[in-house]
Amino acid sequence: MAAFIEAVDLRKTYRVGQIEVPALRGVSFTVRRGEFVSIVGPSGSGKSTLFYLLGGLTRADQGRVEIDGADFSRLSDAERTRMRKRKIGFVFQKFNLLPTLSAQSNIDIAQDIAGNPKRDPAYFDRIVGLLGLTNRLPHRPSELSGGEQQRVALARALINKPAIVLADEPTGNLDSKNSDIVLNMLRQSNKDLGQTVMMITHNPEAASFGDRIIHMRDGQIVAPELDPQWTVHEPMQS
Repeated sequence: MAAFIEAVDLRKTYRVGQIEVPALRGVSFTVRRGEFVSIVGPSGSGKSTLFYLLGGLTRADQGRVEIDGADFSRLSDAERTRMRKRKIGFVFQKFNLLPTLSAQSNIDIAQDIAGNPKRDPAYFDRIVGLLGLTNRLPHRPSELSGGEQQRVALARALINKPAIVLADEPTGNLDSKNSDIVLNMLRQSNKDLGQTVMMITHNPEAASFGDRIIHMRDGQIVAPELDPQWTVHEPMQS
């Protein structure tokens, strides 16, 4: 099966004053359509930089990212924006909800931004119901718990039925109950809708929800046995 997501020799270096800090040092991998991949590693391993490159939110110094055959490095900023709107849903650790809008409006705005005129009320009701948000839709983020805010952020990412969901530490600020809700919803959307999910996490239990785990250290992909802080290497059977 052809690769749906392909990273080829990705390299990225940041400058801090006069100091160059390599974030990625030649990262390459492929992901099949409909696969759930967890990316793990300690702080400073390059996970978040990889997230931004995969989402077309920044450009690599070298190498390329291809999404369904389209090379992000060859697209203009406007074309990359259209690609994100059409194919990618994002879940961030810090939620990134608009504070003046209700939970429902924070979800709806994703459809407005994507220019999606074909609203599916039944799908909306299904997503918010599965995430336990039906009675919380009128509330603003300040009136929601952290777990509820992350569930709203996940609903926002899923509402346009994107081909790819990129999740950056989606359970990083959550208790075990809310973590289970978010992870099970990601798994369900992966199975029921065939969405390709790439999740960055520092949590071995969260990582085990994936079909496959990619281990990173010092800006490179390493074999599991070279990453001793990780004790969970086999994916959870669903």
